[in-house]
Amino acid sequence: MRYIFLLFAVLLFSAFAANAQSRSGSYPSDDTLNTSTGGPISNASAISLPQVTLLSPVAPVLGLTSSTPVIASPAEPAMPQAVTGVFEHYSWQVSGGYSFIRFYELPSITQNMNGFNFSLVYYFKDWIGADGEFVAAFGSQAGVPAHFLFGGGGPRFRWSAPRGLEVWGHGLLGHTHFTPQTAAGPQGAFAYELGGGVDINAHHQRWAYRIEGDVIGSHYFGTYQFSPRLSAGIVFKFN
Repeated sequence: MRYIFLLFAVLLFSAFAANAQSRSGSYPSDDTLNTSTGGPISNASAISLPQVTLLSPVAPVLGLTSSTPVIASPAEPAMPQAVTGVFEHYSWQVSGGYSFIRFYELPSITQNMNGFNFSLVYYFKDWIGADGEFVAAFGSQAGVPAHFLFGGGGPRFRWSAPRGLEVWGHGLLGHTHFTPQTAAGPQGAFAYELGGGVDINAHHQRWAYRIEGDVIGSHYFGTYQFSPRLSAGIVFKFN
């Protein structure tokens, strides 16, 4: 009986030793955990993730090929800003056109006169300039040809409005001449002109259409005349 227990103990010990040896063989030894320099590999360096490139085996799985361009998503384009009409401010302006004058010669005598006007303006600032103007209008009085002339100069002010419009105003001082000669007084008199207009810029920035309205004040025959004038013409701009 004693020999039976001894044999059983030997068999049990042999089985335990074999099991321990099989477990130790399933784990890497300390030698396999060393790098070529002999140092142990840390956990961070031991674990590495595969890099996906166009030549790697993972690329076909992701649907990428060597001919597939890699394009970054473009940023959302900014909304374009509204651009209003921009017209260059030229220093010089010369204009000419048609003029209509209703000349109030005397309280009981008026004349409708047609003619032309000519003006030259130099803007030494964007908003103010020197203006010179000449007006000639023609009619008849008692069957006799008559004409009314005005020439003057003064300041002109302008403002650039939307849609290419240029609004302006002026005040001129000068002299008038009226014929025919009458016994009521001289043919010449001091005069002034107040008014303004609007320039409508054409497709070519150097050209514009002008509409103008003024009042010419004069002093003839012992009375004052306030004669309205309407005109329309063209403007040429240059430096």
